[in-house]
Amino acid sequence: MYSTVMTGAVQGISAYPVSVEVDISPGLPMLNMVGSLSQEAREARDRVSVALRNTGLTLPPSRITVNLSPANRRKEGTAYDLPIAVGLLAAMNHISGKRIENTLFLGELGLDGEIKGVPGVLPIVREAASRGVRQCIVPGANALEGALVSDVTVRGAASLQELFSFLLSEGEEEEELLPRVQLDVMELFQEMAAQKVPDFSEVSGQEAAKRGAEIAAAGFHNLLMVGPPGAGKSMIAKRIPGILPPLTLEESLEVTSVFSVAGMLKEGEAMVTSRPFKSPHHSITQAALVGGSTIPRPGMISLAHRGVLFLDELPEFQRAALDSLRQPLEESEIHIARVSGTVIYPSDFMLVCAMNPCPCGFYPNVNRCRCTEPQVRRYMGKVSGPILDRIDLCVELQAIDIAKLKNAGKNESSGEIRQRVIAAREIQRERFRGTGYRFNGDIEAADMECYCSLGKEEQQYMEQLYHRLNLSARAYHRILKVARTIADLSEAAEIGTEHLLEASFYRPAQEYWG
Repeated sequence: MYSTVMTGAVQGISAYPVSVEVDISPGLPMLNMVGSLSQEAREARDRVSVALRNTGLTLPPSRITVNLSPANRRKEGTAYDLPIAVGLLAAMNHISGKRIENTLFLGELGLDGEIKGVPGVLPIVREAASRGVRQCIVPGANALEGALVSDVTVRGAASLQELFSFLLSEGEEEEELLPRVQLDVMELFQEMAAQKVPDFSEVSGQEAAKRGAEIAAAGFHNLLMVGPPGAGKSMIAKRIPGILPPLTLEESLEVTSVFSVAGMLKEGEAMVTSRPFKSPHHSITQAALVGGSTIPRPGMISLAHRGVLFLDELPEFQRAALDSLRQPLEESEIHIARVSGTVIYPSDFMLVCAMNPCPCGFYPNVNRCRCTEPQVRRYMGKVSGPILDRIDLCVELQAIDIAKLKNAGKNESSGEIRQRVIAAREIQRERFRGTGYRFNGDIEAADMECYCSLGKEEQQYMEQLYHRLNLSARAYHRILKVARTIADLSEAAEIGTEHLLEASFYRPAQEYWG
């Protein structure tokens, strides 16, 4: 007796179909599993057999072979438990083969027959829908996630007994046993808009830093804040997602796919509807930051996709971890190669960093700083040149005056700043229509003349600035990109001298890096 059941697997945030083939034939009683399986996938043999027995179904004393095809691709995880169990039931003629045609199954089994949630449901259901699959049966914990795909019927099952009853039913009875899960995506986005997020109105003083954050958000530039402890660096960083434009539906599905593959979606959570904000501790390893380890999983840079990655105490991060950010900052994706294969995860994030100006945090205040000049240079030198070159804006914060603290809650709100950011983003969208660019921060050196052209007076100013500050070519282009964003915020068609002057203000301070 032979049966086949459809399921799926993920590679990166993409999915591919997997067929679970079950054959029961005369011979020495055994359950053999093949198909390039990992340890946890191979352990499905014991989970499935015990779950079936505890549900009241016993495997026959025959030779049972289970193959997960394609057999040349490594199978990881526990999501194959449910399709294997369904395949065994079909091969034992407990359910009809026609009943499981054009249906995908996915889920982990507990020993008592409970169907437990698994990662990667959303990309697998999306791939199934693109291949014309009619129905997907997933764990109840993942049902809302799967229901984001409207082109396929998604049902959530809580136990093997519940699923078995459903597969034996027909007509209206099946809808009562395992109803189709439906989701109103627009309602989810409206709930997101009602959520309370940290607001810039709570930030007193630090006008330069707030202006830098606005420019960074408008042009998708990377931002570095330097200042003493307690100046408000972390407070400003946490409020940047609130001034970014809302996620579009497509962006939300991308982010949700990453969280789904990483197993980061909470039970009952359908999708990620707000910009991610990730702030890893400075002790994070390179593998945890960029992703990988034995099984390539999304790292912090991928979990911050379409959002903000905040690195506080920047010099305290491992040098290798920081340098590993260079490729994803340039290409907006990370390639992870391991023995088990190579995967690509998206990593289109806005990098926001914060650091003290010295080990004690109070340089150049000679009344409070006790660090020697070599100590300061060594501390600042922990930030490598290649990483510093990829940061478009650097702002310096000072200790807040007590008079400004009295204005807490009376400052400009995030909503007001966001409106200007959205208007600037719309100008960029029209400018880059039909090109590979989206934001001013993406402009490459070859296209500077096209998108950041200067008048005669502005060219003379930049020549003087170039020689006076001994700029590199990359620093020169960085000032032009920032100036283009500042001009967009002021709705100016051309870059003016005042825009260049403000952009040059956001260069890394010479007293720190020379």
